[in-house]
Amino acid sequence: MIQQKKQFNNLKEFLNSSLQSHEVLHVNLNYNQIGDEGSQGLGFALAKCSNLSNLTLNLGANKIGAIGIQGLGHALANCTNLSNLTLDLGVNQIGDKDVSGLGSALANCTNLSNLALSLYVNQIGDEGASGLGQALTNCINLSNLTLNLSRNQIGDEGASVLGSALANCINLQNLILLLNDNKIGAVGASGQGSGLGKCTNLQNLTLDLQQNEIGDEGASGLGSGLAKCTNLQNLTLYLGANQIGYEGTLGLGSSLANCANLSNLILNLGDNKIGDKGASCLGSALTNCTSLSSLTLNLMENRIGDIGASDLGFALKNCTNLQNLTLNFYDNKIGDIGSSGLGSGLANCINLSNLVLYLVVNQIGDEGALGLGKALVNCSNLSNLILNLGFNKIGDEGTSGLSSALVNCTNLQNLTIYLTGNQISKSQELKIKSRCLKLKRLVFFAINFQG
Repeated sequence: MIQQKKQFNNLKEFLNSSLQSHEVLHVNLNYNQIGDEGSQGLGFALAKCSNLSNLTLNLGANKIGAIGIQGLGHALANCTNLSNLTLDLGVNQIGDKDVSGLGSALANCTNLSNLALSLYVNQIGDEGASGLGQALTNCINLSNLTLNLSRNQIGDEGASVLGSALANCINLQNLILLLNDNKIGAVGASGQGSGLGKCTNLQNLTLDLQQNEIGDEGASGLGSGLAKCTNLQNLTLYLGANQIGYEGTLGLGSSLANCANLSNLILNLGDNKIGDKGASCLGSALTNCTSLSSLTLNLMENRIGDIGASDLGFALKNCTNLQNLTLNFYDNKIGDIGSSGLGSGLANCINLSNLVLYLVVNQIGDEGALGLGKALVNCSNLSNLILNLGFNKIGDEGTSGLSSALVNCTNLQNLTIYLTGNQISKSQELKIKSRCLKLKRLVFFAINFQG
């Protein structure tokens, strides 16, 4: 008798089950220390599950090494009917040869259409990443792929070969590729971009290259490849802590301008050194992304001042379809002019309904707070606003002007304001609360002055 779905949280129970009856199987054994011996036994049992079409194996933090992976690989190679596979092998003791062997086994699963493979925090370098990528080229029916190789030892060669290999997965529509905390430089990032540029059917892409060493050249090379992904609708790029400056931002931004079908973009460039020039050119590039309805920009810790913040704000006015916007300017050098200029630019985004602004740890005073508030009044469709102005130089005058202005945002339903670490008197705190509560459509309101 075929069982439609079965879940096991105990290895012994699974080994004693009716193996051939499983079609949809979930085995959750994270943090069980099953080791190689347990993994081999699990593999031996899985090889008998000849009717499997959907398999989820959670084997994270289990001290699995070469022998255990070999056993699992042999088993998966026999599961030729698998169409959906989720395999979590994070935080184990898997090296290059082990992951290459696992890839070779997966190459036999030619019916796979959905694969999620997590190998974070292991001992995988260039050889392993290359071998895995080359093996995946045989999975020609893959349409959805999630590959987590974060916190390993992959360098330029491994990243480049992996990117080139993915180009052969011609049916890929959705890809999540996590390579943060490796040793990838400019060559590897450019190789990734070149390979991904050949995945012409990609519609949704998440690429995490945070905390590598790609620099300006790598950011530009990556962008050049992504510019060829003309069918991209949703793009998430994590490029934080990569020594990217103005030139890299210019190259990346210019390339993104070619992704004319983008409707949702999340771009994390935090903890780099793009400065005013980088922020300005990024804004100029985004003016060409006219289909954007949702945009998240993380530009924290980037030495951005008044010019960069103002230019970016004014550029966004051309994104006339923007409905959802999140801007993170944490720990930059934005003062009154930049805050007011940013607000004036956003005032032209007339379709904005959801806005999140993080301006924490900058140099904004009363004039900047007032200018920002007056500008936001023009965003007549705003219904949800989160405004974090913590740790600036705002006093009673600025907060009074800000709150008086926000009262005129008549469509606001949800309002959250953070003013921690400023210079606001207790009496003014009460007045701000009283003013904001006069908003007629307000459903939720929170304001924080202390922490």
